[in-house]
Amino acid sequence: MATAGLSFDGPELRATGAPSNMSCKACRVPAKSLPFSMAFQPIIDVQLRRIDSYEALVRGPAGEPAASVLSQVNSRNLYAFDQACRVRAIELAARLGVTTRLNINFLPNAVYEPRACIRATLEAAARTGFDPRRLTFEIVESEAIADTEHLLSIMAEYRRQGFSVALDDFGIGFSSLSRLADLRPDVVKLDRALTSNCDRDTVRLAIARNLIALAKDIDVKLVFEGVERASEVDALRSCGARFMQGYYFAKPAFERIEREQDVSPSVWHRAAG
Repeated sequence: MATAGLSFDGPELRATGAPSNMSCKACRVPAKSLPFSMAFQPIIDVQLRRIDSYEALVRGPAGEPAASVLSQVNSRNLYAFDQACRVRAIELAARLGVTTRLNINFLPNAVYEPRACIRATLEAAARTGFDPRRLTFEIVESEAIADTEHLLSIMAEYRRQGFSVALDDFGIGFSSLSRLADLRPDVVKLDRALTSNCDRDTVRLAIARNLIALAKDIDVKLVFEGVERASEVDALRSCGARFMQGYYFAKPAFERIEREQDVSPSVWHRAAG
């Protein structure tokens, strides 16, 4: 998943930890050689028929796919680029007048020392007037994270700052129910591999129904990603799903946001049931 907080694979990008003074040095590596910007995709509350939040997605400077930028990221510029992505997402969101929550993905292995690495984020929020309590950081687990204690320390610091934490792409890769029990995020985002064709697959729909019940039991917000067809919306609604994201509602908009009045009335009608 190509997002603002870096989602990619490759052994050259895997950090195993270092003293905080090294992280500060790494974050000072110029990121200007990697021009980029952001697109924003809404997450929909189908129960209240409103936009619940926006996810920031990294793009090239002219809207090119994320891969055109991420292919240039390496172990030398990883940390500075991760910081730059957070700042750019907040600056753009503030400029566009985002008043909902803002979701920014992050790669835990790009954070050496949580309190030090969050400074640029807080400074950007203060400078632009964006309320940092409206930030949700999505944990990207596209690679194994060996140090669970380090990840938990990041989550604890983020919550201390008033942020929410989401577990992204749940259902694929390294995510699991035991991971959910260990991390206890505020939000779980189900990968489209579980959502796609759920209206035609009784097994997928049964899994969705039971995950919705589980999320209620453990007080976790559940978001279904990759919703692309009206019949998928109907099927998920029938199970009690409330939050959805996908092309059916809106594609990522480059350096702009889709507002509620921009979403087709027929979409809101379908969401309401």
